[in-house]
Amino acid sequence: MSSQVSAQSAIKTGARRSRRLGDLWVALAFLLPSAVGFVVFYLWPTIRGFYLSLTDYSLLGDAQFLGFDNFQRLFNDPLFWNSLRVTLLYVVINIGLQTVVALALAVLLHRLTQSVTIRGLVLLPYLVANVVVALVWFWMLDYQLGIVNQLIDWIGLGRIPFFGSETWAIPTIAMINVWRHMGYTALLIFAGLQMIPKYVYEASALDGASEWRTFWRVTLPLLRPIMALVLVLSVIGSFQIFDTIAVTTAGGPVDSTRVIYFYIFELAFERFDFGYAAAISVVLFLILGGVAMAQLKMLRAGDSDLS
Repeated sequence: MSSQVSAQSAIKTGARRSRRLGDLWVALAFLLPSAVGFVVFYLWPTIRGFYLSLTDYSLLGDAQFLGFDNFQRLFNDPLFWNSLRVTLLYVVINIGLQTVVALALAVLLHRLTQSVTIRGLVLLPYLVANVVVALVWFWMLDYQLGIVNQLIDWIGLGRIPFFGSETWAIPTIAMINVWRHMGYTALLIFAGLQMIPKYVYEASALDGASEWRTFWRVTLPLLRPIMALVLVLSVIGSFQIFDTIAVTTAGGPVDSTRVIYFYIFELAFERFDFGYAAAISVVLFLILGGVAMAQLKMLRAGDSDLS
């Protein structure tokens, strides 16, 4: 009798193992396209980029190994430091405005309306291609023919060279991208607001807290995980600004909008200095990795005040 029980147990164990093995092969089959895409379009280019950063490569001949010469050149390159400074200025303006506007928009959506139509309208600018948005604003803000400057002139103020001034160029580009991305960022924050239980607000109201006090003492602390995600994504995306500048200022005037991505593009595809461009890309990769880790650590993204 015991032998029959053992045999049945062995049969069941074998069946479970074969079923698990079958599920494993099915899972691998579904993962294979993504894995191939990751290796071809992300992993291999990253490895090759690290290799090219140690070489002198210009598409016209074989790569010559230089070691860390490109990185030594980078530290003595005033254009690199200028591009990094300009990029940081853009990031500060873009993130500051975008976060504040998106947070206010998300709170209004959460408190005043649950309409799917309004959410769609808020998201609409994000669905338009960035190049199209940049060109439309470029025409609207044109010094001579732009409707914005015509309105400014009509009310008696002096016209503003939005894209032609070293002072105005980066803030203008930041405002354009805030307008495009604020709806998407607001919907991410809105999703976080919906996860906050209603009884928390009911308890705050019973304690006599005002709306403003509730926002600062209840809403913002409970939004910390989603705000950490939003800030990390926004900062990384801001460092990657390229297309708006490429179709408007092209790095001018006087290098005032030559952000680091545009400088890398110029080095690689206009000067064909791929090795040096790859070295700057590696430095940018390390900067973004450090910034993302620091943000997640400081904002305690893995913790929630609800637990």
